[in-house]
Amino acid sequence: MTLNFSDKPQHEADALASSFTASYAGVVAFIAVAAEGSFARAADRLGVGRSAVSRSVQKLEAQLEARLFQRTTRSTSLTREGEMFFRNCHPGVQRIVQALEEMRELREGPPKGQLRISATVGFGRRVVAPLLAGFRARYPEIAIDLLLDDRLTDFTSDRVDVAFRDGQLEDSQVIAKRLVPMQMLVCAAPAYVQAHGLPGHVDELSAHGCINYRTVAGRIADWEFKLDGQKRKLVPPSRCSFNDIDLVLESVLRGEGIAQLPGYLVCDYLREGRLVACLAQYAPDDRGHYLCYLSRQQLPTRVRVFIDYMTEAVRALDLLHVSGLSPALSLPG
Repeated sequence: MTLNFSDKPQHEADALASSFTASYAGVVAFIAVAAEGSFARAADRLGVGRSAVSRSVQKLEAQLEARLFQRTTRSTSLTREGEMFFRNCHPGVQRIVQALEEMRELREGPPKGQLRISATVGFGRRVVAPLLAGFRARYPEIAIDLLLDDRLTDFTSDRVDVAFRDGQLEDSQVIAKRLVPMQMLVCAAPAYVQAHGLPGHVDELSAHGCINYRTVAGRIADWEFKLDGQKRKLVPPSRCSFNDIDLVLESVLRGEGIAQLPGYLVCDYLREGRLVACLAQYAPDDRGHYLCYLSRQQLPTRVRVFIDYMTEAVRALDLLHVSGLSPALSLPG
């Protein structure tokens, strides 16, 4: 519940704010005295002076226009009105205490709770999703919700805890931790190479059967290269295009054409000889795969252990160690 004083006249808002503040302090003091049976012990429990507890209770009694305690020099006991007020307040106070305890456990206790993760479709399907079984086995009390989406993550509206993205996000509030390099490789199947050969230069791409990828924004993705130290982007003529990167890969594996694909997607096929890479000397600068989250401060335990686990697990996959390719593919330190 949100307390909104902005719609009230200033004098009413001030009175309401003052009343709420006095009531809150008074209720806390009242519950402590009722639970401890003593103003002195309640003061020790709350870490304040006995007089402060007494003043808070007196203000509450004045607000309620009811006496809550019978006080003598030897004892403190609840009046009938005090007993009724305690019965009504106690469940709410218990819920507040429980909420505070649960928040503390999220930070300090065993990892548990809901974890919402976002990843690009290709990287999420090929890299992130297969690693989740091991994570769940280690942390069975953490529930995983994985969202595959090539759009930029909106951490707030999508309520995402951790996102995997290609390249750093421009949002300065987002922490981006580099996991592995992201190199783009022009690849073809041996059957295509036997029938059509491979381009030796970027300018020869137009003579080949190129397969393009259509982004979530609806445009054809650029092929990126680096020539004479300068970045160069182009969109070669294509026989077909797909808005799913896995369909682009399948078409290339069938020998239907060539495509520029991310290294994590093709490294196993390159090792197995089912694909060959070309134009490595013109490979663009590494964009990197990043694990992103909103803040280093006050991270719940479930988020911290996920970040640590996935960082180690992704780097251990050896996604980009393919012989004969650019040394830029080495893993980060």
